[in-house]
Amino acid sequence: MQTTLSDWLALQETSSAPLQRGLEQVAEACRVIAGLVERAPLEGRLGALTTTNIQDEVQKALDLASNDVFLDLCGQEPVFAGFASEELDDVSMGTQGGDFLLAFDPLDGSSNIEVAMCVGSIFSVLPAPDAARGRAIQAEDFLQPGRNQLAAGYALYGPQAMFVLSVGAGVAGFTLDRDRREWILTHPDMTVPEESGEYAINSSNERHWKPGLRQFMAAVQVGREGPLKQDFNMRWTAAMVADVHRILVRGGVFLYPADNRPKVANGKLRLLYECAPMGWLVEQAGGVAYGANGPVLNVRPSSLHQRSPIALGSRRVLEQAWAEYLVSDGAAEG
Repeated sequence: MQTTLSDWLALQETSSAPLQRGLEQVAEACRVIAGLVERAPLEGRLGALTTTNIQDEVQKALDLASNDVFLDLCGQEPVFAGFASEELDDVSMGTQGGDFLLAFDPLDGSSNIEVAMCVGSIFSVLPAPDAARGRAIQAEDFLQPGRNQLAAGYALYGPQAMFVLSVGAGVAGFTLDRDRREWILTHPDMTVPEESGEYAINSSNERHWKPGLRQFMAAVQVGREGPLKQDFNMRWTAAMVADVHRILVRGGVFLYPADNRPKVANGKLRLLYECAPMGWLVEQAGGVAYGANGPVLNVRPSSLHQRSPIALGSRRVLEQAWAEYLVSDGAAEG
């Protein structure tokens, strides 16, 4: 008998009944977005809009449609006291007195839509502070280190739609059965192999990298004749969800560093919506995740849209990279 997401959640000791209800709504939002992604060419949602988000990035029609799905569906579940989205300037109110906060990137890698490549959604569930129970949720309520997360995950919209989740006791993956409209457990214990010969980085930015990262990538490219003593293959999809999913399935490392460009001096990816939830998943699966000056989950955001560098993946390669190369840049700086 196949195990559904609801079945699996009911068996998790770290998942309370309110958290289960909230995550089921998140999963339903992702199921709906999977349909929007499939129908985007038919419904005229491929192109860019004339609007930009708070990071001054041009928004796609599907970015905003996916954002609305999250707010509409998850807003129906009273366990969420508030929402923070990569596409919104400020927080959005949920149900006052709710137990949880939901932060999300509604559509990661949306530039891939026009060429029919993988995209996804990323989410993070944080506890609502006790001090917020008698008032409206504020931005500072979300400014918690990643280790405070109660659940985190992503949906991958590709050849199959997948929903990958942790509630603090390992990582499980579910595949969408479209006929049944159910997420079915297909990857019950996702583990990042300690060793791997794959890496993902945008090498077009090499001229902007700091010295430590340059040295590490030179060692990678030398292969088995170099200090890392193994050959590597590069994989890069331009969607963090797809690159992290590959790491959870077969290992590897993903790096999106800060560099010498003013706009990327503190990294490009958002700490709250991307780095913290993905770092938590990778740690839960036995890998490691570094931010500016050490484990990314130790970093407390100073603002809703704070950027961070990120290096995550297989433990052996990345711990060596950090100790021998990246720490000299402060990693966050290169």
